Amino acid sequence: MTRGMDPESWKRFMGMAGGSGEEEEEDPVFMIIPSPAFQNDLDDLLRGLQYAFPNGQTFGGIASTVSSLSRARIFAYSAVDGSSAPAVYGNGCVGVAFSGDIRVDTMIAQGAKPVGGVYRVVAAGASTPNSVADEGSRSTISAIVLDEAATALEEETNEEEEEDELESLDEKALKRAKMAQDYAKARIPKPPLAEANFLMRRLSDDDQAFMRRALLIGLERGNLNRTPNELARLAKGEGHRFTVRQVASAGMKDGSVTFPLGSVNVEVGARCRFFVRDGDFAKKEVEALWTGYKKKELERTVMGGGEVNPPTGCFVYPTLDRGSKLFGKTGFESSVVSEFLPGISCISGFFANGVLGQLDGTIAGNIPSSNENMLHGSSSQYVIFRSKSKRPIYSPLQASIDAANAAAAKAAKEAAELELAAENEKRSRMSKNFAPENEAAPRSSDGELIVRRREIHSGRSLSVSTVEWSVAEKMARPTSALEGYMWEKETQVDRQRERISLALLMSQCKAAMADPTKPKPRDWVGPVKQAGADGKFVIIPECKRIDPSAGSLRKRYDIQKIVKQLILSGAPAISVNSDSVLFGGSLDDITKAREASNAAAVEKSLESGDGAVSPPILASDLLLYPYQLYKLRMAGADAVNLVVGALENKDLLYLTKIASTISLQVLAVCSSEKQISMVTKLGSGSISALVISNRELETFDFDSTGKQALSLLKSEALAAFREKHGSDVPVIVEGRVGIIEDNGSSSGYIKALKQAGAFGAIVGGGVATINDDEVAESITNWMAV
Repeated sequence: MTRGMDPESWKRFMGMAGGSGEEEEEDPVFMIIPSPAFQNDLDDLLRGLQYAFPNGQTFGGIASTVSSLSRARIFAYSAVDGSSAPAVYGNGCVGVAFSGDIRVDTMIAQGAKPVGGVYRVVAAGASTPNSVADEGSRSTISAIVLDEAATALEEETNEEEEEDELESLDEKALKRAKMAQDYAKARIPKPPLAEANFLMRRLSDDDQAFMRRALLIGLERGNLNRTPNELARLAKGEGHRFTVRQVASAGMKDGSVTFPLGSVNVEVGARCRFFVRDGDFAKKEVEALWTGYKKKELERTVMGGGEVNPPTGCFVYPTLDRGSKLFGKTGFESSVVSEFLPGISCISGFFANGVLGQLDGTIAGNIPSSNENMLHGSSSQYVIFRSKSKRPIYSPLQASIDAANAAAAKAAKEAAELELAAENEKRSRMSKNFAPENEAAPRSSDGELIVRRREIHSGRSLSVSTVEWSVAEKMARPTSALEGYMWEKETQVDRQRERISLALLMSQCKAAMADPTKPKPRDWVGPVKQAGADGKFVIIPECKRIDPSAGSLRKRYDIQKIVKQLILSGAPAISVNSDSVLFGGSLDDITKAREASNAAAVEKSLESGDGAVSPPILASDLLLYPYQLYKLRMAGADAVNLVVGALENKDLLYLTKIASTISLQVLAVCSSEKQISMVTKLGSGSISALVISNRELETFDFDSTGKQALSLLKSEALAAFREKHGSDVPVIVEGRVGIIEDNGSSSGYIKALKQAGAFGAIVGGGVATINDDEVAESITNWMAV
């Protein structure tokens, strides 16, 4: 079909010429499926494809049927030629040409085990050497002789591969002697049929039965000078040594054998060998073939052959006599493919009457003349698809998983947002319910809020039979947000005491203090003072989930991630709100923050080369009982704050003493001059820092103007505090710092605080409202005012 035609003429004759007239960059990849009746013209088609597209790839299989009584039909439809319906053919070939961003690798497993020695063809064609052979006798072998050197090399390789087998030296010597005796008779040229009959006597019953049914002979594929052993060659990625073909006919008079007409031209001097079909060998061959494939893939990557993109799919085309008939179980070949290509998204294929393509495909890179397109019987073809570029692999399974994950993530996000909105509403409603509407909270003559502790005996007794009940009657209501907050906190502490008593908690705390392996409280105020030693305004970020006046501050509150980010941004210390009544915190937040602080300090020290100093943690909560101090000490807090407006003088003094005994530093939070005066009465060294707050305790909202803190910073009460306790005690401001603006910027208000005498500020909402990548810059700018 190719005689007298150039490649372009052949393409036009076959209807494969490009319509645009432009030369394609690369030859396409062909998948062809001929009908069984087309086999007479198949060799011409395969040779034509290789002639017209020398750099192309061809693969496929002959259409098969469920029974030899049925006739295979093929279907074809093309939108290009305008066909309105698929065409049905009983004799023909359908195919698909792939081009573009696609790469195909192919390889074929023959499933044939070599038996006997390696022979050389000494006569081909006619029965006598050097006679002129006609057209039909070019595929005939007339006489063969043992190739002693090649056989000896093969046997040496086999012995090396079988050296682990439990066989004594005497048994091996007897085996070699018997082989030598048998091969001595093969040194005389004889017809291949006679040599096959002699060889059968040394084979197993199964191999003899196969050779009586069919005679397989493999012709060596060029002088490759590679590993002689077939399985070893495949495992190294060197490809097959012999192309195995089934003998079509034998001369009963001269003992010659003939391959199918035109399938091969036998040359004198070529090596050959006898083969049989064997299931165990076929399994080893499949595994060795894929091992060699993986080896070649690795070599391409390591040896600079270019990055190899992962496979996206694999076709498996076995012939009808393979599968469970050959391997003894179903799915063997597909399971091997999935083992060697674990990330592949699709393995497909069908049983065929024969497979089409190059024996070694693109894997071994053999001499082109020995790796031509041909029909292979009783074989399996593996076709691996991948993208030439770095295009992402599309996996239907992964796509469905990703879609399900995305839907689940969206549903989880919506549920989290609904939960967050409900939580915001709950906290906001709770803080509003604490203070009665249109009623001012009671205050003392000096303007300070009057707060009461929770009433626990507010009902009257009622006896029913022998049981006495307490009936609620005129239940007390809080007069301010602070009072309601205190009552909820007292109820919470009572519930905690029911689970762990104060005595047990004190014992646990004492044991932890004595245990050298347990973490000890760190100096909180020291790093803060050091950060402001050069006159900078110290910024202490605060982590809190919710603020009752502003709602949720972050959609996702990951305390460890936030603490790490703040420390890497330069924070000298961290404040963590652990209150669960109004701010949505927990004691676990303190523990997680301490762990994140340690990890971030180590990471920061590795980058800078300095020693690791973990920023300390301030636990922000409404503290009313020593029980709470012990819980915070066990959680890992380094310092605590005391809301002075919620405490009497005796309670303030008592809590500062308890905190000192368990090595917790105390910050006193004040929102009025009276509260500052209460702190002033404490002994020197009782508190580590004074916090001036913009929070209005009656409603628990913030003073949005910030004037409250500025006024207290300039007050006589603060001057008296400094006179007694010294200017060494830092005065820190909290409440909307970083949000309140002065002269059009938040830095303006911070500058006003610094000028009024503030040493620094605890910033919560101001940090939460800016983008994560701007936190470090904002903290730096605020500290530099």
